[in-house]
Amino acid sequence: MGKLNIFVVSFSNLQGVYYAGQPVQGHVTVELTDTMKMRGIRLRFEGKAYVHWTESETVGTGKDQHTETRDYSAHEYYFKQDILLAGRWKQQSGEDIHLPAGRHTFPFEFQLPPQLPSSFEGEHGHIRYTAKGIIDKPWKFDHETKRPFTVICLLDLNRDPNAMIPAQGAKSKTLCCWCCASGPISANFSIDRQGYVPGEAIILKAEIDNQSNRRIKSSSVKMTMVTIFHATTKSRTSSRVIAKLKHGQVEEGGHDYWNGDQLVIPPVPPSFLAGCNIIDIKYSVQLEVTPSGPSYDLDIPLQVIIGTIPLQSVLAQHPPMAPPVGAPMIMPNPAGAGGAYPPPAGAYPHPAGAYPHPTGAFPPGESLSPPAYPPGMPTDLPNLPPPSYGECVFGKVDIKEEGENEHLQGDNRYAPVYTYYDWGHKPSAPPTE
Repeated sequence: MGKLNIFVVSFSNLQGVYYAGQPVQGHVTVELTDTMKMRGIRLRFEGKAYVHWTESETVGTGKDQHTETRDYSAHEYYFKQDILLAGRWKQQSGEDIHLPAGRHTFPFEFQLPPQLPSSFEGEHGHIRYTAKGIIDKPWKFDHETKRPFTVICLLDLNRDPNAMIPAQGAKSKTLCCWCCASGPISANFSIDRQGYVPGEAIILKAEIDNQSNRRIKSSSVKMTMVTIFHATTKSRTSSRVIAKLKHGQVEEGGHDYWNGDQLVIPPVPPSFLAGCNIIDIKYSVQLEVTPSGPSYDLDIPLQVIIGTIPLQSVLAQHPPMAPPVGAPMIMPNPAGAGGAYPPPAGAYPHPAGAYPHPTGAFPPGESLSPPAYPPGMPTDLPNLPPPSYGECVFGKVDIKEEGENEHLQGDNRYAPVYTYYDWGHKPSAPPTE
């Protein structure tokens, strides 16, 4: 990169996890091997949602029939604001500055708006929050560096009347073999409530009765995240299995029981993605009974709600373990995709003799006090234990966007981080099949 040795955005909150309405603090570090001429240095905060997919459609008739690829998309902006850290704005008159060789730090603070949807990375869209540093160089390409951060929208299960209501279902089916019908396969499936937070275990109860003349190959319960992406003129649904448990075969005339099996919820975004109009999320747990031979599965789905604040009744009976004082608060990803622990507090440099602070920034000599952990969850619930934060179970994705500077620095592999309460359960990893 020539004269530019280091150009990085650092957050005082090492995990880069925030709630709507909280301030984002940190600093931009620039290290040069020689003096660099520039208009200025600015930091762009951006929050937006975007969906996009393509579909092939056959149009026309007869000889004019052909296939066309159509694009479907939509976007929402929540904020887009630049902060000047040094020098002048692009359209502002004045002299260029000459930043000398060495390391320079520029503190910043940005206040998040009060209503924001949770960060999300999906198959056909995302809700993404970033801070992009820009070194504005006249007559040359700009230097840019990007750092994503996570915003979590609170979903308090105590405010949803359905969260405490049990869910249950029952179904039976008759297997046919040529012209003969066997007895039925029947099942019932229940959970004691519908509201949970990541880290909790869903207690599963089911009974399977095989009165057919075929063996049941297996039964399983899977948790599925269903995402609906809304483009301007069309919607598209995507399903991903986030956890799964399995039982073995059931012989003809036999029974199988799920009597308290635990399906542990990994770090995932809260239901509904409140505040976003173009992406919606729903969750379900589903019992699947798979007969041998040619036949469809017997399925019993039950809806569940994933929140960020657990039910008070659950906390009273079984309080989760609070993270140890001074311990990292990001849990390892159960899928093994990332989940690295953060660097220790104080890892970011604050060298003396930093370039003079621009108007409106922190005064010279005043350093940010870097809290090691995310700011407190903005809730008035008493005795709420602090959550840990876990990298999304689906792992990192590439967040470099079309049209971005080819010289963009920063790590473009990113995964949102979500609340995760530690009840001591072993996380249920996503299925491999």
